[in-house]
Amino acid sequence: MSFTAEVRDELSRCTAECAYCDVATLAALVRVCGTLSIAGAGHYQLQIATETGAVARTMIELTHRILKLKTDFTVRRSNLHKVRNYLIVLPDQPDLEKALVLLGVLDRRGGLLAGTPRHVLQRSCCRRAYVRGCLIAGGFVADPRGDFHLEIAVQGEQFARDLAELITSMGVRARVNPRRGAYAVYIKSADDIKKLLRILGSEQAVADIDSARAVKSVKNDVNRRVNAELANQTRSAGAAQNQLALIQELGRLGLRHNLPESLEEFCKLRETYPDLSLRDLGEMVDPPLSKSALYHRVLRIEKLVKEAR
Repeated sequence: MSFTAEVRDELSRCTAECAYCDVATLAALVRVCGTLSIAGAGHYQLQIATETGAVARTMIELTHRILKLKTDFTVRRSNLHKVRNYLIVLPDQPDLEKALVLLGVLDRRGGLLAGTPRHVLQRSCCRRAYVRGCLIAGGFVADPRGDFHLEIAVQGEQFARDLAELITSMGVRARVNPRRGAYAVYIKSADDIKKLLRILGSEQAVADIDSARAVKSVKNDVNRRVNAELANQTRSAGAAQNQLALIQELGRLGLRHNLPESLEEFCKLRETYPDLSLRDLGEMVDPPLSKSALYHRVLRIEKLVKEAR
């Protein structure tokens, strides 16, 4: 099961906080997944198509319990994508128009409602239920082991902006992005995604995100340390080659035979251990020498070569 499916399933099992929360959830499912057909004045048919079992289960249960309407249910299987597709149809029936007004699909004059239904969102708990329903119906939550991304795909610019405003009112910054004739209400911040999921009741998803962030932090720390060590080794190797070149130059200039004892000691050490850093090179001496002491000898050799040139 994908991370999105796990989040949707967890959210679909959240209990209503008041008597109207289920209406808000049902309104969101219908608005995001539904297609309304009009066969004449006062005659409608509503279709809800989804690949998510949680959406189909919640849609049928709430429709029967709250609206008392007849539903036709069909399960289809895509041979191309090897997934189930659920089709729920609310055929034309006496109370369907009233139900569409209640759910905010139609206004009281029978016109289509472009934005979110204000009468459904009077209470804070109902606003949470509405956003939860939108996320169940059209949401995507990226696996936190990769990038952090949450989005809800919807139809209609006004509805998308109203939904983004509704999420922002919960203290979570949401943005709207047009996408191939539809709109995506999206969140990119890991902290904002966690906050929204916690508000909506998906505690397990929040725990999974925290766990993934902890693993990422450890991996990033290890990578930084490894890169730093490789950089140090590269610098040390380059410095050692320069020191060997200086020692060869001493011999070419005829300065090697009368070097001070300390500089001759360094030259022999470097020639014996051409790959070691100055710190490691100092540990090969008895008694050990510090990196600073050996570097000072390198500077003296550089001065001798420069003066001889």
